[in-house]
Amino acid sequence: MIRMIFAAASFAVLVMVAAAQTPTSDTASVPNDSLKAKLRVPEHYRATYQYLGNWAPAKDDGPGSDEFHTVYASPGTIEAYRKTGEFADGTVLVKEVFETATNVMTTGTVSRADRLIGWFVMVKDSANRYPNDPLWGEGWGWAWYNVGDPVNTPTKDFRAECLPCHQPARSTDWTFIEGYPALRGD
Repeated sequence: MIRMIFAAASFAVLVMVAAAQTPTSDTASVPNDSLKAKLRVPEHYRATYQYLGNWAPAKDDGPGSDEFHTVYASPGTIEAYRKTGEFADGTVLVKEVFETATNVMTTGTVSRADRLIGWFVMVKDSANRYPNDPLWGEGWGWAWYNVGDPVNTPTKDFRAECLPCHQPARSTDWTFIEGYPALRGD
């Protein structure tokens, strides 16, 4: 009799554990914290992410570039974008921002990436899961990370700190896709 009670109790515990692990319609609407965890500088992104392109904003005074930007995207981004013309939910974009060195060379005046300043990271959130979070909105998570600290962002509010620079790219999902030949298939 004791064995039967113990077996029944054990079965009931297993059923409760299985039920707790089975997604329900109620849990489907809970924000996905794994997406939020992507808003950081990913480890080893240079080796595992796809290269999208470079930008070199010109100096306002004198020859050369003010900064040099190199942009990477999470694996599979290029193929998915070419199929749909949109960034898939969960896509991570990493922009490295470098100070430049400008020198006269045999090819002319050339600017190149010199010292890394930091990273700008965007994570696609097509469901707008975090409406009250100041780092999430307009379909993306947004954050700047200073060199030396790829985990803690000083960004406080993407609307004030990120959107002003990205405003010209509003019609292309806040990204300057014309600078990414890989998305076009070039």
